[in-house]
Amino acid sequence: MWHEYKIVATLDEALQLLAAAGPTARIVAGATDLIIELERGVRKGIEILVDITRLPGLDAITLDDQGWIHLGPLVTHNQCVASALLVERALPLVQACWEVGAPQIRNRATVAGNLITASPANDTITPLMALDAVITLASVRGERRVPLREFYTGVRRTVMAPDELLAEIAFPALAANIRGHFIKLALRRAQAISVLNVAVILEMTGQEDTQGDNQADNVVKQARIALGAVAPTIVRATAAEAFLAGQPLTAEVINQASTLAQAVAHPIDDVRAPAEYRLAMTKTITRRALATLAACQERAQWPATPVMLKTETDPMSTVTATQPLLHEDGAPIITTTINGQPYTVTEAQGKTLLRLLRENVGLTGVKEGCAEGECGACTVFLDGAAVMSCLVPAPRAQGAQITTVEGLATGAQLHPLQQAFVAAAAVQCGFCTPGFLMAGAKLLEERPHPDRVAIEQALTGNLCRCTGYYKIIEALTKASATEEGSVQP
Repeated sequence: MWHEYKIVATLDEALQLLAAAGPTARIVAGATDLIIELERGVRKGIEILVDITRLPGLDAITLDDQGWIHLGPLVTHNQCVASALLVERALPLVQACWEVGAPQIRNRATVAGNLITASPANDTITPLMALDAVITLASVRGERRVPLREFYTGVRRTVMAPDELLAEIAFPALAANIRGHFIKLALRRAQAISVLNVAVILEMTGQEDTQGDNQADNVVKQARIALGAVAPTIVRATAAEAFLAGQPLTAEVINQASTLAQAVAHPIDDVRAPAEYRLAMTKTITRRALATLAACQERAQWPATPVMLKTETDPMSTVTATQPLLHEDGAPIITTTINGQPYTVTEAQGKTLLRLLRENVGLTGVKEGCAEGECGACTVFLDGAAVMSCLVPAPRAQGAQITTVEGLATGAQLHPLQQAFVAAAAVQCGFCTPGFLMAGAKLLEERPHPDRVAIEQALTGNLCRCTGYYKIIEALTKASATEEGSVQP
């Protein structure tokens, strides 16, 4: 899929490579979109991947003295979900991040990558548009700040030059009198692309009734409404925003504002929904978001402790990057640790981590069910986080700590979850079982006694084609009742 893979030690080195290679190079951060695009031929002519994942400081989430929040280019969706600052001061963005893929995807996928992919259905673009975000693009020519509303020129098209790197995302933190809400409509509760999505942010004046009973005093000072998957790019409902200014959030006002928001939608028919349905639901979802904010219930469904499927800080983010040695034919020689054992791998050029594990190392417990991060059968632990190995470039294994399903047992002693799968008869055809075991084992490591909600959250990235999941959930419940619920190193 590519010819060269460069693990850089500095941001300047990355910019120099982009300047030299131009449109034949791409930055690797999460790579969850990039790998699929390369596999499908959407991104043609890519010769060099530039890996910046080992650079320290690029995954920071900070608040400056002017009240602006800054996200580095390596900030993942799960980092946003876990950020107390963002939950408090940028709730719509956090809600959108929570809706992206599954835990394994959110552990790798970056918010910056979601913006760059530029699909009008991408979840995080909508709240960031409503937050009036500004991005910083860096190159050897310097930096330029671009308002997010000016970044997109069409479907999957942006103003970003081939030699530029998205270095930062920044937006004003929501003040105490500003509230926001994000709603996604999809065909499934998880692992689904938006049919449409809406982000609403309201700056309020007057006395707010937390029960929503005194709406006449709950007056909108300023409104921002962004709509996704209803036009070639994410759009702002400016007429609805202007109408809401100075209005109390009564049912009549909410209905009229929702009608005005619907007017900016120009959706298409596709496999997820016909245009007519999207158009109707634009009004419905906008009305629902406004009503939720009027009732001060935007946090009602937010989980107190979201499941991460991650228990450690990525150790590679705090050490100096190391370039793989090169074989005489130019292919990288990857040195890594898998299930506690050192490995040296050659002939992995252009491969994913999934293929490296299966073809080069012979660990066939890792399964390929979809090759696009949909089924979870390829789940492994990469530096302490559960990830979809089909979406990780093989050279990312350089210097990494990897655990596969073969590494769950300790000698002849099965992992407690493996024992529970046997006891509960949770195995059917067995193809998806390794992925379920890995997701479940990481959950038990993260929280030894999860409740039913946490179990279901942990399994949203894993697809079983045989059962109704009842036995799998039963097995996790049985394993959580033991004292030994964590993966042994």
